[in-house]
Amino acid sequence: MNVRNHIKERRLAAKLSQQELADRCQVSRQTINAIENNKYDPTLQLAFNIAKVLRTQVDHLFISKQEE
Repeated sequence: MNVRNHIKERRLAAKLSQQELADRCQVSRQTINAIENNKYDPTLQLAFNIAKVLRTQVDHLFISKQEE
């Protein structure tokens, strides 16, 4: 299943840089960049961490391309 995400949009709305989000999630900036560009699927734990930092729910960050 193809999944895309809204992490970049949510991150920018929260006025966070990739590095700031990465630091808060304890991953590298490159990991956040890869996730935002749909080149890497985060673990469930990382997805929850990202959602927590961005003050949203995991299902609001990811969407199936079939749902678009």
